[in-house]
Amino acid sequence: MALMDTTPTDVLVVGLGPAGLALSHRCAEAGLSVRAVETHPHRTWTPTYAIWDDELPHWLDRSVIATTTDEPDVWTTRRQTIPRAYSVLNSRRLQDSLSFDYNFVVTGTAIDVAEDSVTLTDGTTMRAGTVIDARGTTRTPATAEQTAFGVVVDGETGRLALEGATAWFMDWRRDNGTSPTDPPSFLYAVPLGNDEILLEETCLVGRPGLHLRELRARLEVRLRSRGVRIDGTERLERVRFPVEPGPRRLFTSTATAFGSRGGFMHPGTGYSVAMALGLADPVAKAIAGGEDLRELLWPLPARGVRKLRRAGLKMLLGMDAAQVAPFFATFFDLPIELQRAYLSDRNDLAGTAVAMRKLFAHFPPGLRSIAVKSTILPGNRSPKRSDSTIMDT
Repeated sequence: MALMDTTPTDVLVVGLGPAGLALSHRCAEAGLSVRAVETHPHRTWTPTYAIWDDELPHWLDRSVIATTTDEPDVWTTRRQTIPRAYSVLNSRRLQDSLSFDYNFVVTGTAIDVAEDSVTLTDGTTMRAGTVIDARGTTRTPATAEQTAFGVVVDGETGRLALEGATAWFMDWRRDNGTSPTDPPSFLYAVPLGNDEILLEETCLVGRPGLHLRELRARLEVRLRSRGVRIDGTERLERVRFPVEPGPRRLFTSTATAFGSRGGFMHPGTGYSVAMALGLADPVAKAIAGGEDLRELLWPLPARGVRKLRRAGLKMLLGMDAAQVAPFFATFFDLPIELQRAYLSDRNDLAGTAVAMRKLFAHFPPGLRSIAVKSTILPGNRSPKRSDSTIMDT
């Protein structure tokens, strides 16, 4: 039963997805009094979460890892290997490992979220020294989004689609029934443990993303072309979420935002859980120490990286269908430390800028023009002049 005691606490977290639950857990571990508000507090997580192995925080119980692929493959214009371990998490074990005392979870929906108080639809107001808004992002017609449709199959069946790979991080081949001019989608295929494999047709970004019916049809064609037969009894996964924040008018909260609501979503990949897990402990310790959360969450280098990643999203949205696979072929030819800077390290402004500059240097003319429009402010500045030319965007 929900606890409706409104005694102020140190921390009040609104939203108990992976970001909110992780922060609640770390705050409780730091000795802070914590209360949380969640509309469906006992809902079991069903999405598949994955993380680069080097992003796992030290405090996270490694039993939450379902499988690890030491070197996942990609197929762009050719087969390439990523020399970086990639782990798929067991969503249920992750959720259980982050649990804290559910007697301090209030079942309800917040209608007003302020710096030090939260008001629910039933009129209840709760107060705290620090309020964290972790309710996720809001879809709008103008918001870029990622969509995907997947099936979970047994290992023997799934290995036919893998064609010798341990995992496909991205497989952009057109054996999904599309023409070279159709908006592209890729196969994401990863082992889940217990001899199960997820096969998921994915639209990386779109405004809007490809419809799930279209992705399902493409997946079925792709699987048939690889000799995979599904009978309709398979467990399904449906994915649709924004990869960029919605309009500011939708964010009426004045509390500290955390997780995808706080801009943690990587706009070019749709990943946010790793960043939320990585920041949960430092934020909890900062709250306990009375530190400035804004500076911790968004120091100057992180704000610069965020701008560059948003420029990368604009570039992806502006590409012709035929340019997508060559773009990723160039990206996965980069040294792994530059791939990591762009994909994972939110504070590595120099590394992210170097990665984008090296990408630009190898782009064909068509991609270069898109990159200039996406990453350079109006004017005729050349991205070859210096890293600061890109950093200023």
